[in-house]
Parts: sequence; structure tokens; C-alpha cells
Amino acid sequence: MLWCCGDAVIKYLGSKRRLVPVLAAMAAGCQARTALDLFTGTTRVAQAFKQAGAQVTAVDRARYAAVLAGCYVATDAATVDRQLVERTVAELDGLPGEPGYVTETFCEQSRFFQPQNGARIDAVRAAIDERYAGSPLWPILLTSLMEAADRVDSTTGLQMAYVKQWAARSYRPLSMRVPALLPGGGRAVHGDACILADQLGSFDLAYLDPPYNQHRYEANYHIWETLVAWDAPEHYGVACKRQDLRSGDRSPFNSKRTMADALADVVRRVPARVLLLSYNDESWVPLDRLVEVCSVRGAVEVLAFPSDRYVGARIGIHDPSGVKVGTVGRIRNVEYLLVAGPAREVRRMVAPWRDRRIRRPAARPAARPAVRPAS
Repeated sequence: MLWCCGDAVIKYLGSKRRLVPVLAAMAAGCQARTALDLFTGTTRVAQAFKQAGAQVTAVDRARYAAVLAGCYVATDAATVDRQLVERTVAELDGLPGEPGYVTETFCEQSRFFQPQNGARIDAVRAAIDERYAGSPLWPILLTSLMEAADRVDSTTGLQMAYVKQWAARSYRPLSMRVPALLPGGGRAVHGDACILADQLGSFDLAYLDPPYNQHRYEANYHIWETLVAWDAPEHYGVACKRQDLRSGDRSPFNSKRTMADALADVVRRVPARVLLLSYNDESWVPLDRLVEVCSVRGAVEVLAFPSDRYVGARIGIHDPSGVKVGTVGRIRNVEYLLVAGPAREVRRMVAPWRDRRIRRPAARPAARPAVRPAS
């Protein structure tokens, strides 16, 4: 088995794949030695910061995101026994299927995976806890399993529903691979950005990619939440979502009423020299308000990057029998990237993307919080 390399993360709504080269270049451009990714998700951006040479802290309230960060951010590839990881992944990949909760819930009561793959997911997940709970290998192996399951699912990228007919990839056998670990250290933090914003230390660079609407990522990717928790939860609905999603605490970022104030509070409190914020034109907070929020950090520049909406939106609207019953209003959106901080540094960071700059009246800078440069 080869030590994998390259970009291997799960399908994800809001993934910043197209922005990653820009964000990585900005991290290098401001010579960030320390970076914070406060809504890390799949850790795609955190990985790019790590590759740019920064010591990264990756934060998310979703359990699966904390596991991915434990694998890709907190694990230093230079200190890992590569042969041991390869051998362990190969052993898990060779386990025969043993039907359990995943098979019953996500293959029989719903149709997210083919039953033969569900049984193998059950067997591997049980073995990971039985043999490696508490081990540094645990997040690596669980990440490998999530990525393997993602490659054979039958969705359009969200776990709020599954497709009516089995996706072609769902017929492929589950196959585990070694995650593409990166050299260097970092931190993985499972927690709420609203609480942790000013409790993690000072940073040269902070990146914020908050939720855009009322849909919680824990619900969008509830299977990964259950795979990590491994608690056989009661579930509800056609998608067999975790029962605790009905009563769990909702983030203020998932409410139109509270989102703007929550964002302003986090932006104000994060102790970083430069702040990057990504948001899009379909979201609750208008661009003028975003500029106002970020002006507390100093000068603000805005870049715009057109992109395709996620594949489910492009497929269209269908009824339960699979008949198309509506049309999609738009298949493209605009991703905004706001860069805020000392004026000279901000101008230098956005200079390579002048053609993406949105020219607008300068926001009047608010009193900028004193930030001690990261050591």
C-alpha cells in the first residue's frame, strides 16, 4: 500500500477547494508562523496553511471535523511510523463485513450505502475502537474509514438525503487508503467558535468560514457524526438523522436573527494580526455589513470569486418519486474573501488578485483591538 499524497478529503458543501491556492498564498505572503482556522470543516484550508509553514490551530464544533483535524493538522507525518500505519490500514481493510448499526440504519432503513459496504464499515469501525482507542492512530484510522465510505456513498454530497437510484460509485467495494499526512505540528480543537475565539492564543493569521444558513453541518453530515461518536443513536426521518439533532444546541451562526451579531463578536475578539473572512452572495449578511464588521481589524479589501453551486442544486428539484417538479433559480454564486488588518500588509496581500478586487468606498476603520504578534 502506498503512502498517499494529494488532496483526499470528503465531499463537502462549502468546501473552499477553489480558494485554497489564494488562501495559501496569502498565508505565505504575510509570513504567517501561526494560523487559526476557526470553522475548519474538512481541514482543507488548515492543511494549506500547514503546508505554507504555519503552526495551525483547527477548530470546529462537529465531531467529525475534530477527527479530521486530529489526522491532518495535529499529526506530524515526520514523527509517524509509516510502516505501522500502512500495515494497520491494510489489516483493517482486509476485515470481513459484520452487519451492525450502519448496515441496519444507513443501508436497509435508508440507502446511503450498499449493504455489503455497510457491513464492512461496521466491522472496521468496531475494530478501530477495540484495538486503537486512545492511540495516536485513532484519528488517522477513522479518517481513512470516513474517506473510504465517502467514496462509495449514494448521495449528491449532503447526507440530508440519498439519491433515488444507487449511484454508480456505491457498487464499488469499500477500500481504505492511508491519509495524506503532512509534516509539522498543529492543534485540533473540538469546540464552539463563539466561546473559543479569544481563548486559543494569538495568531499571525486567522481564517473564518462561518455557516451561511440555518442548516447545521452536524445535520448535513450526520453519518460522519455517528461514525465518530459510535453511539448507535435513536434516529428520525427518511435520512435517519440523529435524534439529538432535534434538541441539541444550535449555533447562533445558523439563525438569520443572530448570525450577524455573532460574526461581529467573533471577528472583534479573535487575536490575530490579519483576518480573512469568506462568505458568499447567497447568504444572510450583505457585503456592506461584512465590510463594516471587518473594519474593526483595520483596513478592509474585498475579492470576489465566481463559482458553481454544489451539485445537488444543479441537479434540480424532484418529488419523492424522482419526477422533476421545480427549477433551480441559480447555478452560480460569488464567493467573497475579505482581507482585514494593517493597511500596508492588506494591500500587499491582495495585490496579486487586483482583477478580483471589488472597488467600493473605504469603510471607516473602527478602533482596532490591540493584538500582540504571535511569538
